[in-house]
Amino acid sequence: MFVNRGIHHKGWTAVTRHSLPWEPGQMPAYDDDVWELYAPDDWTQARDLAAQHPDKLCELQRQFLIEAAKYNVLPLDDRRFERFDADLAGRPTLIRGDRRLLFGGVGRLSENSVVSVKNKTHAVTAQVTIPDGRAQSVIIAQGGEFGGWSLYLKHGRSAYCYNLRWSTPCCCCSPSRCPDGARTRRTAPRAESAGSTFDEQFLDVAKRVEARCRRAATTINSGGECFVQ
Repeated sequence: MFVNRGIHHKGWTAVTRHSLPWEPGQMPAYDDDVWELYAPDDWTQARDLAAQHPDKLCELQRQFLIEAAKYNVLPLDDRRFERFDADLAGRPTLIRGDRRLLFGGVGRLSENSVVSVKNKTHAVTAQVTIPDGRAQSVIIAQGGEFGGWSLYLKHGRSAYCYNLRWSTPCCCCSPSRCPDGARTRRTAPRAESAGSTFDEQFLDVAKRVEARCRRAATTINSGGECFVQ
């Protein structure tokens, strides 16, 4: 994990710490990592024998590379936040294409189970039935307290809110109440190089409300809060 490596082979243990997850920054070269060696009777790993037994350490380092190649651990990748984003990490995803149709009742979907809209120009359209002019409910949301976005009704008005990790939420709300009956609610956030502009378009009331956010999530909205509607 985080390219900290280790191997236990025939009682001997070789380990190296490449990085600490809570210390982001420039990663050292893999060749600069310092390996430690521990004997079979030293289960507490209290006595580093790398200097006394360099040949044994080289043997275990070689064995690590053999096992790493066998189980597809190579190439090593010490990128941090980039690995949360499949596009940046270059790995396959569960979702193909750039559209997703969801029906009522679907909820608790992880971010990797839906189309990624992080720092991308996109549109979210919802077909809803409003029972009265004072409807108040979340229509669709992804993430939550620690980051994410939501399209919702507040005191009968359509609203959109974007939250980025404990910063001040970026919200915009329609100036007029939604009429009763079946309506289409749509939000179209527009990503820009300097951040994100969240452009709220209310198709049924022909209103356009804008709010600008200085920053946008690029890798992950929340580790535990999911996509719900």
